[in-house]
Amino acid sequence: MHIDQWLETIPPLLVYITVGAVIGFESLGIPLPGEIVLVSAALLASQHSELNPWIVGIVGSAGAIVGDSLGYLIGRKGGRRLFDWAGRKFPKHFGPDHVANAERIFARRGVWAVFFGRFVAILRILCGPLAGSLHMNYGKFLAANALGGIAWAGGTTALVYSLGVVAEKWLSRFSYLALGLAIVAGVIISLLVKKRMGRRHHEEPAGETAAAER
Repeated sequence: MHIDQWLETIPPLLVYITVGAVIGFESLGIPLPGEIVLVSAALLASQHSELNPWIVGIVGSAGAIVGDSLGYLIGRKGGRRLFDWAGRKFPKHFGPDHVANAERIFARRGVWAVFFGRFVAILRILCGPLAGSLHMNYGKFLAANALGGIAWAGGTTALVYSLGVVAEKWLSRFSYLALGLAIVAGVIISLLVKKRMGRRHHEEPAGETAAAER
């Protein structure tokens, strides 16, 4: 079962909690499909669902901000030992190359890495813990984290919701157009068949008369 199909089976309140929790835990540093859950919820909201896209965007933003902040605190306490442990457990996400590359980006870009890191899958997981382990100023981190979380979660929700509404309207118009074309085609075919049957009806008596005369 796909994530969007699974979300359809649970009440709206649980969908909001799921979106916030998955994004929060992902931001905390746990590899979870936060972006997929957010996109699926926004798409469901666009399809005449009971989901409110505003709430989806708000809980997504809140999950990102809170998760990153907790990840920052964990990174500040755990430091390098945390990444060594995570690298053994999740080598695809916390391998030495991934961490070293993220550290270079943070050293070069600072708070901008926190803001734009929200839009990159690997940095989204590493952002909070890495900023904490590097002892980035928390005030600056929080500001960049909040702006990035709102821009990412709110922007993604708005974009996907808008595209979903437009796509549904287009498909609805397409279905009405197809129905209209089918009706017109049916009428034309009926007229052609009726005309052909009428022509045969006139030809048959003429043929019978000629045969009788012979």
